[in-house]
Amino acid sequence: MSRASTTSRPTGRVLTLLELLQSGGIRTTTELADRLGVEGRTVRRYVNQLIDLDLPVETVRGRHGGYRLAPGHRLPPLMFDDDEALAVLLGLIAGGRAGLTTGAATASETASAKIRRVLPARLARRLDTVLESLAFTASSGSFDAPDAEVLLTVADAVRHRRPVAIRYTDREGRRSDRTLHPYGIVAHSGRWYVTGGDPVSEEDRNLRLDRIVDARALPGSFEEPAGADPAERLLSGLATAAYRYEVTVRVHGTAEQIRARLPASIARVEDAEAEQVEGMDPVTERWLRVEIRAERLDWLPPVLASLDRPFVIDRPAELRDLVVAFADRLASSARRT
Repeated sequence: MSRASTTSRPTGRVLTLLELLQSGGIRTTTELADRLGVEGRTVRRYVNQLIDLDLPVETVRGRHGGYRLAPGHRLPPLMFDDDEALAVLLGLIAGGRAGLTTGAATASETASAKIRRVLPARLARRLDTVLESLAFTASSGSFDAPDAEVLLTVADAVRHRRPVAIRYTDREGRRSDRTLHPYGIVAHSGRWYVTGGDPVSEEDRNLRLDRIVDARALPGSFEEPAGADPAERLLSGLATAAYRYEVTVRVHGTAEQIRARLPASIARVEDAEAEQVEGMDPVTERWLRVEIRAERLDWLPPVLASLDRPFVIDRPAELRDLVVAFADRLASSARRT
């Protein structure tokens, strides 16, 4: 709910007390009494009213004691100022449009509706103004979302370095039961992934969370190997995953020029000649080997053309034919009057 101004009515002061406790930490009776403009015994009465409402207010004893809001079995009423309410709503909307939602597809919509219902008219108009001027490059609802319980279970296993047993469905529709040592969770291009190690094969794995239908933490713990962080592991894994075609192209340019059209999740870039590596300025144009794995080749000719750099196709021969055909179509279009 949007934060109301403090009033002289007891109900208003009780809500203000709840807001102060929600900001975190331990609040002394003296501090709360000063903020509310009441005596200490009145603060204690207000605290009891919150407890009667089944809100988890704890009394902290000792010299630096007071009151604090502890985690409870249900979410207490939340109070936001204007900027906080807008931040929450925009986060829900943007997350939904980017595909970063959980399996409860309507959760973000119902949460947004609940907040918007209690917004003051002025603030609601401000939000509508933002939404009317906001555009997204990706359409909503285009990604499968992970199950919320799976996401929370895997995240807890990542934090405590615990193995997790999962039931996974691969892209061919085959289901299997696996054990995973999860290193981290990565959101990439509208999808959720977990990166981890397979203790049986001792190989790295990048698994889509929406394809995990069940997850259960196992006893014990594991040591995460040194190396790249989860995001880098994922990008490297996506670039080297098995696909129908293995493409090798040599491009004369810089790594930055190539990465502008072929990011790390799509292609690997390395020096084409070993002797060029030592002492070579990374921003100097030179022949670089680009390795790409793809299910289709039809998208590559326009991408190679957009590099606007000299290139040589090493493999496959089929890609050369596609590039020649693409060049012929461009030349034919350019000659039209």
